[in-house]
Amino acid sequence: MKKIIIGSRGSDLALWQANFVKDELQKLGQEVEIKVISTQGDRIQHLSFDKMEGKGFFTKEIEAALLDKTIDLAVHSHKDLETTSPEGLQIAAVSYREDPSELLLIRNESVDNNEELGIKKNPIIGTSSARRKSQLITFRDDIEIKDLRGNVGTRINKLREGQYDAIVLAMAGVKRLDLDLSDLTISTLDPTMFIPCPAQGVLGLQIRAEDTELAKVLEEMNDKEVEKRIGIERGVLRKLDGGCQLPLGIYCDEEMTVHVAFAKEWENGAEFNTYSAVDNPEIITEILKDLQAQ
Repeated sequence: MKKIIIGSRGSDLALWQANFVKDELQKLGQEVEIKVISTQGDRIQHLSFDKMEGKGFFTKEIEAALLDKTIDLAVHSHKDLETTSPEGLQIAAVSYREDPSELLLIRNESVDNNEELGIKKNPIIGTSSARRKSQLITFRDDIEIKDLRGNVGTRINKLREGQYDAIVLAMAGVKRLDLDLSDLTISTLDPTMFIPCPAQGVLGLQIRAEDTELAKVLEEMNDKEVEKRIGIERGVLRKLDGGCQLPLGIYCDEEMTVHVAFAKEWENGAEFNTYSAVDNPEIITEILKDLQAQ
């Protein structure tokens, strides 16, 4: 098989993900190269996600490179992908799932263990995610939300500079980058209580639908158990026609219990529910019925 060209965003995390897949492919005897591609989401740093037009902020340019055959394989954070692949493309495999928990990183001077979430009264918390905003204000009505953009390192530096008392990040990115956070207080938010976004911690490997040869190679890397669980999470998102700007948290755990947090408008706070997906082929319909009744 010819050399496989992987397309990736240029952030440290995106490159970690691309290199992880490159290493796995090389173990299967493939020759691999990484090509860096800039996306709209990387270039527009002054708007929060819910203010940006459309969906696919971090994927469209990479998907275009796949379609024009500049690259052969795109490695995405699965949570950034639209729920329906563009015509001519497919997700050929998904990775293992890194811990899907959210982390609350707190400046030491803002810690107060007597308060919910371990942070002082009237804190300023940084996030641009409508999902995170809706859940934060459900836990604490005294929180002031301030938008936060940039890659993982940039966000943490803004916290260290004192622009926020705390910020929320996905544990998956922090673990994969092996960052030194010893100068901050780290609170891990249980994913069954503070619900992550659909497919958090999973990589999606996207190729051209016609590329059957590469599809066969990637089949060996596909985690079928993870694929089943995130299929439920992303299935709900697809039916709601939402992207990462939708205030929806949904997590299917290893026991196939589905944890959901949803808000029609993030400012109103989230409602939380749990469901069992065991022997329940109608689970997505059941969840949607409840969400649409909110």
